[in-house]
Amino acid sequence: MPLIDNAVYRDGLRVATPPTLDETFETLAEHPGGFAWIGLYRPTADELATVAGEFGLHELAAEDAQKGRQRPKLERYGDVLFVVLRPARYLDETEEVEFGELHLFLGREFAITIRHAESPDLATVRRRLEADPMLLSRGTEAVLYAVLDQVVDEYAPVLAGLENDIDEIEQQLFDGDPAVTRRIYDLASEVMDFQRATRPLIDLYEALEHGFEKYHVDVELQRYLRDVHDHVLRVVDRGETSRQLLQNALAVHATLVTQRQNEEMQHLTETSLKQSEEVKKISSWAAIIFAPTLIGTLYGMNFRYMPELDHPLGYPFALLSMVALGVGLYVVFKRRNWL
Repeated sequence: MPLIDNAVYRDGLRVATPPTLDETFETLAEHPGGFAWIGLYRPTADELATVAGEFGLHELAAEDAQKGRQRPKLERYGDVLFVVLRPARYLDETEEVEFGELHLFLGREFAITIRHAESPDLATVRRRLEADPMLLSRGTEAVLYAVLDQVVDEYAPVLAGLENDIDEIEQQLFDGDPAVTRRIYDLASEVMDFQRATRPLIDLYEALEHGFEKYHVDVELQRYLRDVHDHVLRVVDRGETSRQLLQNALAVHATLVTQRQNEEMQHLTETSLKQSEEVKKISSWAAIIFAPTLIGTLYGMNFRYMPELDHPLGYPFALLSMVALGVGLYVVFKRRNWL
């Protein structure tokens, strides 16, 4: 049995630490009014079935606790409260949020915490509660409060890590870094996963609040739980702000990409126009040069019977024709702004 800690409390003090679950019931019988807090770490299906049988846990809740991958929720099975939480921690090296899963079964005489990840450190939570006997004496709901408070507090560094990466993205956007698109999408995915872990806590608290009077939850403990609820609301708001910032970053990135594409197209168009002007000039001069070449070629064919060859004005006429045709083409191209 992966039993991390097993203690019986009465009036806010640890009165016994039974080595096995069997002895837990005997110890509880010796200390009426107390409750047991059993901490488990990644129990197997058989081990969890044993715990469920010992404490009368509902089979559906036990099945959920074994399968894992549950959304944060609160369900009541008679007098037993079943709570699922998604603790998280931020891995700065990979810019990823690592999520764990934590299940709590709370009855009048027992609190069972089942941890499926390294976070949160429930040993620290237990020590903090044991250092405050007045709070611990308020019953198993005090365990729920302390665990909730720890999980919500650990969301703060996760948000800080995400917000820091978002600040870096804003700089990347205007530096033209091509890798920024993938980074925005990856961070947006992490933020959405974070929201799926935190948003349900609002409904979880509301469901818990509906049972305050029915299950006679201590008034002072209600105040503690409301304080956690306030922290949850702030966490959810910051998560939503991060999501909106990433959406804005993606929109700005799309605008900047379009702007750069337009600038490139404008540059290509200007280059094409310049090339077109050069082609016009080259074509114009080629045509002007071609005119006298045509005449010269015609007279250079050396046929025996060409009337112009024997005419006394044939040579001046040929030169004049070359000049006139060249000047005429120059005037035409000039008027059309080709030259």
